[in-house]
Amino acid sequence: MRTVITGGAGFLGARLATRLLAAADTADDPVDARRVVVADRPGAALPPALAGGHLDHVEVDLTASPEEVEELVAGADAVVHLASVVSADAEADPERAWQVNVEASRSLLAACARRAAGCRVLVASSVAVFAGSHLASGDETKPRPRSTYGMTKTILELLVNEATRRGAIDGRIARLPTVTVRPGKPNLAASSFASGVFREPLAGVDCVVPVADDVTLVLIGAHTAVAGIDALLRVPAAKLGPDRGVNLPGLCVTVEQMIAACRAVGARRGVRLGSIAVRPDAAIEAIVASWPARWDARQALALGLPADASLESIVERYLDDQVLVDR
Repeated sequence: MRTVITGGAGFLGARLATRLLAAADTADDPVDARRVVVADRPGAALPPALAGGHLDHVEVDLTASPEEVEELVAGADAVVHLASVVSADAEADPERAWQVNVEASRSLLAACARRAAGCRVLVASSVAVFAGSHLASGDETKPRPRSTYGMTKTILELLVNEATRRGAIDGRIARLPTVTVRPGKPNLAASSFASGVFREPLAGVDCVVPVADDVTLVLIGAHTAVAGIDALLRVPAAKLGPDRGVNLPGLCVTVEQMIAACRAVGARRGVRLGSIAVRPDAAIEAIVASWPARWDARQALALGLPADASLESIVERYLDDQVLVDR
């Protein structure tokens, strides 16, 4: 059994690979941990924790060679497609976002249809497919993206549903809230501050938040996001309808609540916090304002997908992870 993860050397991909490799094999589960293929762009560093074991590392440019993509997925039982140009980067370079998020994804789905027909294919989508409003955004809500990133993810969702309807693949779409807390350096996502507001102060580093403190985001903890992707990948097709999009459970919180959670956890842990300053940036605020402020994940919960208990529990889990890394 073989599972391929694109963007596999990245934050979520590496953690999903680790989870799959650690999972106990079951004879009747088509998602099996006996062989995991981590695929990423040429030059992407493979995290040390993924070295060895039942893991293969493949460097591949999904935009360059259809033949390489076909070879990558040939005979796969499951494919998890995480590779993507993220929000602010997509807004700055819409042509690259189209090439990676749409054209390369279409090529990947076609390769799966030809070389791994009927395999389970899970793609990562986003809250950005919905327009920002105070109405709940659920699995039945019409997508109205107001960003280049959201537009490309909406097209990807349609491609997955069409390939599933035609019987080429068994598709699943994990709509992710903003994932926090990401360790390391900030990335090019407009939502990067949603990790920085915890990561930097808890490391004693000053932090600037580029949106007003009354802005609401939908957040999901990193562990819950990975567990949710794994769980959705394993859901039997009979439990999913013709629209394979599923909102992963998230917490709707304001920036003010995020800052308060950081300070509360920092106080409990005895951490000397860096300062947190709110200085709105019009470009970032415009992107974040295009995302929904409310979130309906009833289908995910009915399917048994995991949910975070609280914002503070997410931050506590992040600090626990850093202690393990330091050891």
